[in-house]
Amino acid sequence: FTFETFHNQLLLGIYIKPEKSAGGIIFTDKTRAEDQWQGKVAVVLDKGPMAFRSDASVRFENDVQVGDWVVYRVSDGFSIDINGIHCRVIEDVHIRAKITDPTIIY
Repeated sequence: FTFETFHNQLLLGIYIKPEKSAGGIIFTDKTRAEDQWQGKVAVVLDKGPMAFRSDASVRFENDVQVGDWVVYRVSDGFSIDINGIHCRVIEDVHIRAKITDPTIIY
């Protein structure tokens, strides 16, 4: 299949907690399912051709690439499921941070 992200949009795959934490805590299905709606961390799956390009209205100092983990405000994205994967489509200006480990944000 093909999913082509347009303009300055990013396609993000929402981080869903694993069934068990590194310390052995078992997360309930309800707790894990909440990430679909309230998750604030995602991996960049695709990037539109204009994403993170500076112009007259915005100047970017940073960039993200496909595969990077990012932080965003949930209400800034458009929720969409692609082949059973919970995703969001979001504008580049709404990415708040880039992180190396998705488990540090809750």
